[in-house]
Amino acid sequence: MNSKKEIEIINYFKESGGVLRHSDIEKKGFHHQSLSSLHKKGRIEKINRGLYKLKEYEPDNNLELVYASMQSAKGVVCLISALYFHEITDEIPSEVQMAIPKGSRRNLITYPKVRFYNFSKETWAAGIEEIEESGHTFRIYSAAKTIADCFKFRSQIGVDVIIDAIKRSIREKKADPLEIYKYTEICRVDKIARPILEALI
Repeated sequence: MNSKKEIEIINYFKESGGVLRHSDIEKKGFHHQSLSSLHKKGRIEKINRGLYKLKEYEPDNNLELVYASMQSAKGVVCLISALYFHEITDEIPSEVQMAIPKGSRRNLITYPKVRFYNFSKETWAAGIEEIEESGHTFRIYSAAKTIADCFKFRSQIGVDVIIDAIKRSIREKKADPLEIYKYTEICRVDKIARPILEALI
């Protein structure tokens, strides 16, 4: 039988979308012993160091993006992970790719698998969208900004993947050429991107 405190913690999990940081639980005034007891009883699961979820909780979609974002305050979902989220690629990401500003600390995340990319502060700050998922918010680049970023990392992404993403984003009205070009200027890849964009318009 759960104690009153344990029931209060479970309710707090439910109010918070099913996932909480250990620091959030402590700030609410709950004792670690109650959390530990719920963990032992199988009511909550430890996702990673300092991150817990209610046993029955599963986000509607994008579970790994939610978990990764909760563990990286400055992380923004980028590149293939963002293309896949925007449904403008068939490439399936094998990890969550996240951009952080240069000089920022790379959080140690054991789950999900995350790869961090250092962006200049100007490039990092441009084109961020906030997505709400099952009571939690994560940050991701817009389709147009993601395509521009992919030009920057074209040797890893592949030009064919970028061209396909441009075609699909324009066809499905998720980005337009002028918007993409604006971001390629910010990313300083406009000279590379311009002839490809002109050929596709």
